[in-house]
Amino acid sequence: MREAVHKLWPELEWIADTELRTKVADTWVKALERSPLRPEDLQHIPFTLLVPDCPVTFIQHKRCVVHIARSAAQAMTEFMGHALPVDMDTVIAGAILADVGKLLEYEKAGGKAVQSERGKLLRHPFTGVALAMEAGVPDRVCHIIAAHADEGNLVKRSTEAYIVHHADFMSFLPLKNLAT
Repeated sequence: MREAVHKLWPELEWIADTELRTKVADTWVKALERSPLRPEDLQHIPFTLLVPDCPVTFIQHKRCVVHIARSAAQAMTEFMGHALPVDMDTVIAGAILADVGKLLEYEKAGGKAVQSERGKLLRHPFTGVALAMEAGVPDRVCHIIAAHADEGNLVKRSTEAYIVHHADFMSFLPLKNLAT
């Protein structure tokens, strides 16, 4: 399973801290072991169930979010780093893990992704944090998982959480707008 995780996420190599990189990969391994979805399903299922016939797959969206978040963090560091430090490993780890809980929120029925019974009760930020904490992921990264979606509007986001939140929504909201 670990090999499958590294194939899904070549961006894991961007995490300089090897211990953090291992814990992020471990979280994905745990999620895949407990999910009704297989690694290859992530190449085909939509990243959201909120956009009918969503043309973007789970892994396309997630990798896009990681790339956007990393680029934004690099620009912020270059131009504002003296006033607003950004922890790049935290941004990348948080972006990779933000939707890991969807592996417990989704299942396949009739060849399509649907919300699971668990997903009806617990959205992916909650299950994602549980998986990450079990793998020993630091709180600063778990905070990003918890705060990346609308649930994060109820807490004070860290700089890194704001970056991932906006990277996620800028690759979600335009597609949602097309569907309405």
